[in-house]
Amino acid sequence: MKAIGSITIVLVAIATIGVASHFRSSAAVGAAAPPSGFVLVAHGGAGDYSSMKAEQTEMRRSAMLKAVQSGYAILTKKGSSLDAVEATIRVMEDSGLFDAGRGSYYTREGIPEMDASIMDGRTLNAGAVASLKHIANPIHLARLVMEKSPHVMLVGEGAEEFARSQGIEPVSPYLFFNEREWERYQNAKSAEEKKKSAGLAANKQHGTVGVVALDQAGNLAAGTSTGGTVLKMPGRVGDSPILGAGTYANNESCAVSGTGTGEFFMRNIVAADICERVRYLRVTLEQAANDVVMKELVEQHGDGGVIALDPKGNVAMPFNTEGMMTATVRVDGKVTMQGWSKNAKPIIVSVTK
Repeated sequence: MKAIGSITIVLVAIATIGVASHFRSSAAVGAAAPPSGFVLVAHGGAGDYSSMKAEQTEMRRSAMLKAVQSGYAILTKKGSSLDAVEATIRVMEDSGLFDAGRGSYYTREGIPEMDASIMDGRTLNAGAVASLKHIANPIHLARLVMEKSPHVMLVGEGAEEFARSQGIEPVSPYLFFNEREWERYQNAKSAEEKKKSAGLAANKQHGTVGVVALDQAGNLAAGTSTGGTVLKMPGRVGDSPILGAGTYANNESCAVSGTGTGEFFMRNIVAADICERVRYLRVTLEQAANDVVMKELVEQHGDGGVIALDPKGNVAMPFNTEGMMTATVRVDGKVTMQGWSKNAKPIIVSVTK
């Protein structure tokens, strides 16, 4: 009987420990802050908007609102952050108002060359394309590289051949003709011929587009699309399609899309650096983003900014230029638009406007 009693006591003790352990585990899970429904943040490029005509600024805001509406529609129906990122960027590529897709800047040869990338924070899968001349929506092709090929990045003719294999018909470079950007190209070319700072004035505006999103399942995604810089050398690739430089997403830390002078973003692996500071140094997203953009880049005279989003729904949008146009929307459907100048007051509109 004593032996049986001892066994009973041991079993009760084990059960008690198991129950206590269960409650401790539950408490630990409950202690983590839940995702704030969903969040989507878009940017339309960092730079100096002061020389931009008021009507053009308004057109960009309207295009961003339309783009954010498409992403919001996906997220509100429990769609994935990856789908929302791609859909939002496609609208901005199609608008012709940003340095992406139909609004891309011209190279020295007078033909736009486009880059893009997209990354899934849940799986770390990613796709990127560069030096495209005949693809209307580079962000879509980047998504196909991620999902339909064994590779992460395809460039130039190889990327466009892959596009054809996926049913994407190449388009004429004339599709990308943009009178505003052609004039910018001619002015930059003229300035270079006169031995002035080639394209300096033209490059004050960066129209690269990017989006980060957090869906209702708690998954992050990021994407970026660009036409690069005015009068760039043919074949020049910036940070936008380089994972860790201009684009990065990881559910363990954050999602980032950058805009600015890509050479500095590549040298400093800006997007990944921000996320790794959050992950390993345990600093806030805001501190990590500010330390990289407002300190390290500034010390190197690197211009630009980022939009960053963490799994808890925290957002950071530092920029060291005169402006960086952004739009942020959450579950309530209120879109906050800001950043076309440092002193501009945010405009809040309904996503159903």
